[in-house]
Amino acid sequence: MTAGTRDRLMMTRCIALAKASSQSGEYPYAAVLCQGDMVVAESINRVTHDRDITRHAEVVAISQAQKTLDTISLDDCEIYLIGEPCAFCSYAIRESRIRRVVYGLNSPHMGGVSKWKILTDTDLSATMPEVFAPPPEIVSGFMAAEAEQAIAECSPMTAGILKQRGLFVAPASTTIMPTPATGLRQRLLQFLRRNFFDYFGRR
Repeated sequence: MTAGTRDRLMMTRCIALAKASSQSGEYPYAAVLCQGDMVVAESINRVTHDRDITRHAEVVAISQAQKTLDTISLDDCEIYLIGEPCAFCSYAIRESRIRRVVYGLNSPHMGGVSKWKILTDTDLSATMPEVFAPPPEIVSGFMAAEAEQAIAECSPMTAGILKQRGLFVAPASTTIMPTPATGLRQRLLQFLRRNFFDYFGRR
């Protein structure tokens, strides 16, 4: 499967999940996490169901993926989201080292790229390379029109409020490419994070 085909397939799946999230009484957010062409984990928002504000779709999916793959490091995985992850979810994405983040709508007031720069921050990986990989590749605005339409279908009133306040906006699709994590040092750090630092520092 080509990367473009996979992106469209995974985002379509994410949008369908977001609609299901809304139908179950949650906000219309969802996350799909894959390793190559294989879906490793997916989740709707769980805040209302679990009475727990930390149960954002991204965080739930990351937790599921780490258990499924039996590793903290998801550096060979990609995550698909209907909207730009918030600061909380962006930090979880960075610490789990997800290599690529694809989302539809920008979040100028809450987002971990537009507002807080967590996903693009190089200081984390420069000062704590044992924990943080370099910033992930970021694709924003992917299938933004479809994501916006899904929210409008789920709740026209909510969609109107979000649009009026500029909480979610549909941008043109753009890609932020990180500095390639190549070379012996980066390959060694990747190996050590997975097989040494995570094992002895977090178990």
